[in-house]
Amino acid sequence: MATSLPDDLLHMVCDQLWEQRDFDTLYHCACSGKQLAIPALASIYRIHDVAPITSAGSEEIEISANEKTSMKRREQVFDKRTSMWRTIILSSMGKTLFPYSKYIRTLRVQDLEDLLDPQDPGFRDKITTTENRAHRISAFFTGELAKFEVKKSVKFQKRNHLRLDIEATSNRLTEVIIRQSPMLEELSGTIFHDVLSQCIPQLPNLQHLNVFKGEALEGTGNLFRLHCPLFKSVKFYGWQHPDADHQFATFLNELRPQSLESFEIFSTSQIGAESFLALNCHRETLTELKLMGIKAEAMSALSMLKGCTNLASLFLAENGVATQDLEKRHNDIFLETIAWLCQCKGLKSISIDKMLNAPGLLTPVLLENNIKLTRLELEGYQMWESRNFHQALAHQASLQSLWLKGESNELGQDGQDVEIFVDSLSRLENLTDLRLRDISDAFLDKHLCKLAQSLPKLETWWTSGWGITDAIWSDMASLQNLRRLELSAVTRFTAQGIVDFIFSLGPGNQGLVLSIMMSDTDYDLSEDEQSMIRETIASQVNGRFDFTLIRDPGEGYSDEEDSD
Repeated sequence: MATSLPDDLLHMVCDQLWEQRDFDTLYHCACSGKQLAIPALASIYRIHDVAPITSAGSEEIEISANEKTSMKRREQVFDKRTSMWRTIILSSMGKTLFPYSKYIRTLRVQDLEDLLDPQDPGFRDKITTTENRAHRISAFFTGELAKFEVKKSVKFQKRNHLRLDIEATSNRLTEVIIRQSPMLEELSGTIFHDVLSQCIPQLPNLQHLNVFKGEALEGTGNLFRLHCPLFKSVKFYGWQHPDADHQFATFLNELRPQSLESFEIFSTSQIGAESFLALNCHRETLTELKLMGIKAEAMSALSMLKGCTNLASLFLAENGVATQDLEKRHNDIFLETIAWLCQCKGLKSISIDKMLNAPGLLTPVLLENNIKLTRLELEGYQMWESRNFHQALAHQASLQSLWLKGESNELGQDGQDVEIFVDSLSRLENLTDLRLRDISDAFLDKHLCKLAQSLPKLETWWTSGWGITDAIWSDMASLQNLRRLELSAVTRFTAQGIVDFIFSLGPGNQGLVLSIMMSDTDYDLSEDEQSMIRETIASQVNGRFDFTLIRDPGEGYSDEEDSD
């Protein structure tokens, strides 16, 4: 007689499958019998947000030569997606055999919003016609779900039409799900203030919140403090209300002191001095800070963050075009900001975008012996004003990822700035990811060869340059871990040179993507040559080859352009 396996063992098996994100095996386990169903289903819905059919998943629709076949495949993916969300909602209403919603740890409401939006560009290709998609959305709201559909009047061609109110509808559905999801740890989407306020007491395990509008947080700080003892991370896209700074500062002050570990803004907001000061209430725990779209007037308040010295990751970006010159207009604040950054001894990742004084801010940080960065990103600076910054890069040998985008010094005297830059880069022996945009426009063969010889761990390398030839390939072939090489440089390669490079690749180069994006028109590759290269790279390392000319060869150059 067959004996059942211990429940602990079954849970262990399902946990292992959960770790591997093995949806197929978990599904078959759930169908195999009652004993395995509960642990398998618990694991499936615990990670439903990264299922292959979701926006965060990996299921792709292959375009078939048969249009009807492709259409059917798209419809199948969409229908799977619809079925999953209906099941989750119905389980929250007690209308399914198992309480799927009770297993949910992450709820991405934006995925539901995308599903309900017939115009959403991110998912439009799943169903080829808006009418077909609209029909399927209408079918979504049948039976028990009909009462959750909210319509709004929209004027189109001088007439009023009823359309699905996606945000209102998704919020009604979200409220139903949340009330039956006590294990929820992460919540994100366009969530209304009243829905969030009502649901917080139902979420004792909530740790991470990502709302589209910061207004949803207004007046909720004490609720989080009372009902969400594990809460530690908040993000929002923007908060444009005039009193946003005060309201968010109040939210931060009402949270349990020294509890927030991560705060991120993704777009323009009114957040400024008052909020920066309030963040110091979490100075001991705050390790991740991302401030995008900082208003120019708020830039002069950055030094108020000086108590937050336990940061491991920092992202700063001024809103729009950088205008605030702290070094010249507010030099005392500029120096205080440098002092604050240099006190962040645990800093591992720093990114700065659209800040006039970014190289000046970063140079002392790079020279600080107790700071060991692994990731550095800087965008929007000028080479000829950044020699000290480039020299200081060499002091951060711990760097594994370096992204730099700025204006090159192509006309600099003797190319000294370029030589200093390349020399510093060549000392960063631990780099696995090097991405240079525009700042490397003056790179020549010798510079690329020197970097290839000096940076043996590179896996991803983007660079620009001028007049790059087949002379680089032997050194490029020495990069045994290289899996992506993107050359946005004016190149002069031959088909034979590229093929020889591919044949010299090794096992560590499997999946290599080779992109030649600005080939000199005099070195155009014929369709046959390109096909031959693609076949070679696919057979040798299962890789991909992309090729683009710097300009259409039929356009030519005019006398006017030459004179310019």
